Amino acid sequence: MDRFRALVVDDEMSVCEAVKAILETEDMDIVTTTNSLDAIEHVKKSHFDLIISDLKMPEMNGLDLYEAIREISVNNVFIIITAYGTIPSAVDAIKKGIYDYIPKPFTPDEVRIPVRRALEKRALERENVVLRTQIETRYSFQSIIGNSPEMHETFRVMRHAASSESTVLITGESGTGKELVARAIHSNSVRARKKFVTVNCGAIPEGLLESELFGHVRGAFTGAVSDKRGLVEDADKGTLFLDEIGDLAPPLQVKILRILQEGEFQRVGDTQPRRVNVRVVAATNRDLKKAIAGKTFREDLFYRLNVIPIELPPLRKRPEDVPLLVNYFIRKHGSKNEDKKVSGISKEAMQAIMSYHFPGNVRELENTVEYAIAFASGRTIERNDLPKYILEDKKLSDEAQTIPLMPLREAKAQFEKGLVMAALIESGGNISEAARLLNIHRQNLQQKIRLLGIDLAAVSLGEVNN
Repeated sequence: MDRFRALVVDDEMSVCEAVKAILETEDMDIVTTTNSLDAIEHVKKSHFDLIISDLKMPEMNGLDLYEAIREISVNNVFIIITAYGTIPSAVDAIKKGIYDYIPKPFTPDEVRIPVRRALEKRALERENVVLRTQIETRYSFQSIIGNSPEMHETFRVMRHAASSESTVLITGESGTGKELVARAIHSNSVRARKKFVTVNCGAIPEGLLESELFGHVRGAFTGAVSDKRGLVEDADKGTLFLDEIGDLAPPLQVKILRILQEGEFQRVGDTQPRRVNVRVVAATNRDLKKAIAGKTFREDLFYRLNVIPIELPPLRKRPEDVPLLVNYFIRKHGSKNEDKKVSGISKEAMQAIMSYHFPGNVRELENTVEYAIAFASGRTIERNDLPKYILEDKKLSDEAQTIPLMPLREAKAQFEKGLVMAALIESGGNISEAARLLNIHRQNLQQKIRLLGIDLAAVSLGEVNN
């Protein structure tokens, strides 16, 4: 949660400084002014959770200041400072909406106690804002579309995750929207105003990932000419999203475990631990229990991550969501071209899409709709505007019913070749992305491409020569 901000207003600078000194021990940001009119300008320019004002001031008294600020902002708590002789006036002020009063002269506790109560009230108000946002977004959670029973359950768990500070592990096939879910949880949480920092654990080489994550000190290695903050520090007070956590090397798994257990880490080359307050959300398309059995993923880290598990269903298990998603993507991409606005889809085109299995899930469906919009000649997507592999999918399914008998080794080779080509089509020929889809290392995929005789130059969207 963000640090609370307080504005202290009193025509005596000594009182302002005394209140400021007391409140700085409460981990707050404090602004002071001796002028009521200046206080109003401060509120116009910046947000304050708490305003502490003297009741008796020359330009404008505390009650008038309270009324003036209420015209500008209602998202703050107001406390007045009053001399013992005017406490009855302070009681009247409380009846008008002022939260509490501080007697003058005051002891540190006479300032701290009402301020702590006031900030507890503000914390609850902040949480209520988050809850209201969750209710308003209902099943959408920003750009996440779905009305199937599977997605209703997913949204239910997401709402609980958003209202919690617990670690979340999101699992699901490639293209199901794991990062979108992670962002939705963050933006509906109490950390929403802080950073959401993404780390793709599978995209950064192991030798660089440690420095990227934790930073380094000057001289830690060749080229480390100055100290550098890591992504973990950037995410302090916010959310750290560890995408493809299943690809994280065991030595780095230990360091992530330390953050989760102790809230501590060390920069590369440093000997001093640093403290950090991050909420960790992780995602993977791997089976981490198999990875644990294979000794490539730490069991203790898995249980630390899997406090709130969210399993995203593949698109083939929620076919009723496909029309919703298609129409959403038409709205999203259909008006990008000023010369040609696409706003609908024909029944035949929708039937072709519904008949396809979408191994690349929602990401592949979005690419399909965007492709069709580019090829549409009118305002409606027609069947022939779809990628060829979508239209040929049913034909391939029919042919599969009459597969000729052949040696098992040959059949496996043909199946493997088809699977590799499907991944290459989905990734647009990007070997690294195709390897991720197939859940194998990039080098292994390159070797298979050579052994299977696949011509990469022939790979295009929907067309690969067998």
